[in-house]
Amino acid sequence: MRNKVLRSVFSVLVTFSLLWVATIGAQAQEKVKKDTTIILLSDLTVQLECAQALDDLYNFKFDKAEQQFRWLKQKYKWHPLPYFLMGLIEWWKIMPDLTNKQYDERFLAYMDTTILVSENLYKKHPPYKVESMFFLAAAYGFKGRLYSEEERKNWTKAAAAGKQSLNYLEKSKGYHSLSPELLFGDALYNYFSEWVPENYPSLKPVMWLFPKGDKALGLKQLKEVSYNAFYTRTEAMVWLMRIQNSYENNKQEALHLSSYLNKTYPDNPFREAEPVCKSILEKIDSGQLGYEATSGRYAAFFLGEIYESRKNITEAKKYYLLSKTYAEQIGATESGYYLFALISLGEIAEKQGNKTEAKYYFKEVKKRSNRKDEAFKDAKKRLKKLEKEE
Repeated sequence: MRNKVLRSVFSVLVTFSLLWVATIGAQAQEKVKKDTTIILLSDLTVQLECAQALDDLYNFKFDKAEQQFRWLKQKYKWHPLPYFLMGLIEWWKIMPDLTNKQYDERFLAYMDTTILVSENLYKKHPPYKVESMFFLAAAYGFKGRLYSEEERKNWTKAAAAGKQSLNYLEKSKGYHSLSPELLFGDALYNYFSEWVPENYPSLKPVMWLFPKGDKALGLKQLKEVSYNAFYTRTEAMVWLMRIQNSYENNKQEALHLSSYLNKTYPDNPFREAEPVCKSILEKIDSGQLGYEATSGRYAAFFLGEIYESRKNITEAKKYYLLSKTYAEQIGATESGYYLFALISLGEIAEKQGNKTEAKYYFKEVKKRSNRKDEAFKDAKKRLKKLEKEE
């Protein structure tokens, strides 16, 4: 038990130090004259070149994202951005199943390359000093975060990476944020610098070494990044969803964020969405005020999609049926969630060889939707296919 507590406290320390990494970018303008500072992160041309690739990355279309990032690497091979983005592809391959270590080596290799390229800019090209510190800290931070995961538990390497991140943080003191991208770190630091001592009183003496934070400001900043940033928008939303669910007990806001992420990136089984949805369903079952069938149909639908992406058809069917039940309770039988839950149930029935059940669900979709709806068109096409097979 004692070892478990020590690991937990150490993990918080490591995580806290890693949350500082992005503050380098958030503080990194004041000491560098505007007319000599070059920020590739703010280059609109580069953002346009990355836009579709980032969507592909978060939608788990890794091959497409990699193709674009490789082109970016050819054009900007002297800059850490493309190597860091390539590393993010490997990171999101790891995220759905942290017990799977087959992507660790490639991820760490890209982070190490990011560090080497950033060090070169930091030492030899002063105009890029701002961004080099940002990427050095971020790369070390991601390495440390992987090493500190329960499935890795390499505390020595995690601490070493965290220390490197903090070293670059120290070098960045006195800088000021001018970009929503770079505000991401400020947001996390402001929130967790208060959250850590509140939840781990034994760490309060350690916190005297760091500037005072502000949780309310941190949440406000994180929302700003979620709305206005380009590269860090989705990462900020994932963090915000996690904070609202696990630390602020704001399940409705967490569900709202998970809903947006699910709609925007339907092929990404965001790991953080699962506990949010299950928590909402538990509160509905216990009759807690403020949690009702409307939230239930969303949460159950997302869980159905998550389990379907994991090939767990039994659980997927259970939650799609639950979503259907909640929708029927409130008369929302023409909503997209209801219709697509029926389509998913029909698709599952078809895969299981139950064509009669599949046809029932597809016919229900046609009955309850308009001819111009995507659900109507999809159900019609599936019914034709089944009829041809007969």
